[in-house]
Amino acid sequence: MAAAAAAELREELERRLRDLGIATVTAEHPEVFTVEEMMPHVQHMKGGHSKNLFLKDKKKKGFWLVTLLHNRQISLTDLAKKLGVGSGNLRFADENSMLEKLKVGQGCATPLALFCDQGEVRLVLDAAFLEGGHEKVYFHPMTNCATMGLSPDDFLRFVRSTGHDPIIIRFDEDTK
Repeated sequence: MAAAAAAELREELERRLRDLGIATVTAEHPEVFTVEEMMPHVQHMKGGHSKNLFLKDKKKKGFWLVTLLHNRQISLTDLAKKLGVGSGNLRFADENSMLEKLKVGQGCATPLALFCDQGEVRLVLDAAFLEGGHEKVYFHPMTNCATMGLSPDDFLRFVRSTGHDPIIIRFDEDTK
């Protein structure tokens, strides 16, 4: 995605957050594509850092943005069971789908991009973001050259303002 378009989308995100009265803290850093690359730049920011997976079901009937604590390990098979989409039906979506639905590219998947979605992406949220006692939770603000933090309550308020009601999953509990 062109840098100008990404900057415009980030400004739109920041405007939406301001309009909701949501205070944020942001750290600029070099472009990163993995949690491992990101953490040295943001480890001073205390709270819940995210890892985001943009998935589709095998039949392309739905898109899922899965937002987890950065150090959480999950299997797509177990996740598919938790979501009731059938074992083996979740796949990583291609970058073009992410650009189309969320207006962000590889390395930039973020629930803060949900304001770009027209209701086709379902958010799956790790319950630990809301229940982990974090003062702040952190996500990319439409670019992987920065990390933005906001309170868990404000994050949830923002997500709901985009018309999305997150599916909250306690990943620490066994799959039933």
